Amino acid sequence: MLVRNLTLRLGRVLAVGTLAALVSAPAWAADPVFPPGSRFGFEPPADMGLSRRFSGFERKEGGATLSVVELPPNAFAELVSGFTDANLLSQGFAVEKREEVKIGDNEGMLYTGEQPADPNASAPAIRKWILVVGAPSVTGLVIAQALPDAETESTMRKLVTGVTLRPALSLSEQVDALPFRIADLAGFRPVRVLAGNSVLLTQGPKDQMQNLEQPILVLAQAVQQPPTAEQRDGFARAALASNQTLKDFVIERSQSYRSNGVDWHEIVARAIDQPTNVPVVVSQTIRFAPDGYLRALGVVREDQRSGVLAKFREVVDSVQVK
Repeated sequence: MLVRNLTLRLGRVLAVGTLAALVSAPAWAADPVFPPGSRFGFEPPADMGLSRRFSGFERKEGGATLSVVELPPNAFAELVSGFTDANLLSQGFAVEKREEVKIGDNEGMLYTGEQPADPNASAPAIRKWILVVGAPSVTGLVIAQALPDAETESTMRKLVTGVTLRPALSLSEQVDALPFRIADLAGFRPVRVLAGNSVLLTQGPKDQMQNLEQPILVLAQAVQQPPTAEQRDGFARAALASNQTLKDFVIERSQSYRSNGVDWHEIVARAIDQPTNVPVVVSQTIRFAPDGYLRALGVVREDQRSGVLAKFREVVDSVQVK
């Protein structure tokens, strides 16, 4: 399941953006630069900066990207065994070479190859590098890509394999590194930060929840072209329906509104939690901006809904984008 989920994610990451070619002689950063909240740091060329779209780096003028995903420590062996040539080719990555590498004291597997050219779309082949790093406390999945002539093989290999691993950040440090700030937790508390751009909150003493004993709220920021005003209702409904752990949605209300100069969309719905068959109430609020949106998804057992939806709203209304 982990390999399948990561393979799907890999396909999405490999397709991030349209790379515009850029030829330059790179100047390298003096010290490792860590994406916000990440344990993995890199020394990118001076014309590559931190991305606002994903955890990693991208060339300001286009042409090359590097992204990093952090996974549990036991993911290393599963990924290495699951990243077969056929599996990766199905995601558009034709492997030319795989090699064992050392990343400090940690083991790694480096895959080099390309995304073949698409003659129907007049798209050139894209060079790609995938590095899986296995450390005792974390697995790193590093994915880099570049258009022809945008970077040399040696430059991209140095970027990928020059990764530095730092000690785990505290939860408060990870929360502080998020691209938004929560001014009013309204009785909730952070439990986990995901991908450097989202946070899981809960109301109650448990960090590991079974059967939805406690309300949960996830806040996530996406930097991408937002839907137009006419598309927002359909976009919000599709986002809600994409949740694979919930089923049988019955929408109580769905509305767009404007508050304090900001466009919002809110849905409140009843649903069934698939793993437990427990009836739940779902609150989804999306805050739109010119360059993206912030999505909040709250879930509470139907028999605990009293007052909780208002608390969800208190948290969401207090969020300040950095």
